Amino acid sequence: MELFVPGPAGRLEAIWWDVAGGARARAAAVLCHPHPLFGGTMHNTLVFRAARALRACDVATLRFNFRGAGASEGTHDGNGAEEDDASAALDWVAARLPGVELWGAGFSFGARTMGALAARDERIRRVILMALPIKRFDCPGIDRLRQPGYLLFGGRDEYGTRAEFQARYPNLPPQLELDEVLEATHLYKGCTPRLEERVLAYARRALGLPAGEPALEIGARAKEQA
Repeated sequence: MELFVPGPAGRLEAIWWDVAGGARARAAAVLCHPHPLFGGTMHNTLVFRAARALRACDVATLRFNFRGAGASEGTHDGNGAEEDDASAALDWVAARLPGVELWGAGFSFGARTMGALAARDERIRRVILMALPIKRFDCPGIDRLRQPGYLLFGGRDEYGTRAEFQARYPNLPPQLELDEVLEATHLYKGCTPRLEERVLAYARRALGLPAGEPALEIGARAKEQA
């Protein structure tokens, strides 16, 4: 469902996927997209695939465009104001599904933004951060995360591999699970199914669900039901 969410700099364009078949959501996730000045929007393929994997596990998802991206009002900031956009998106989801556990997710700039917000917003109970661009930008708050979470890297990511991340942040809490798709670059060219599979597998583990059918099959069905 396409809609607009009230934001601190104006309306934020968004896409809401409730869980299929009228089931109660096991959790609800807000997903943040890559850098808008480099073409990032909520329609990014990797953000879409992550949302699809989560929905396959009965996690409702809200993707939205940061201020100044797509039809969202306002102007790009890049210095922390987008965290307030993500917070507003969480407000909307919390009001829509009161009492449901909130997750925060993002890819690249979106992972940086959601990570910084999660370090100071206790409503976010779990994080999924993909392709953190640690060699391109500072990633404030990552070393202060206290939520359980999943951090996914590409083994050929020019903006930061798992080994480079661990060298920069050697004392991360044990509830943060680090993973890597060895052949993936930052944009996961040719590796988008692997990202979806990893997110799906993590969500199943986090929710205590049994391993099931391949991500591409269950994800295709989730897309049909959207």
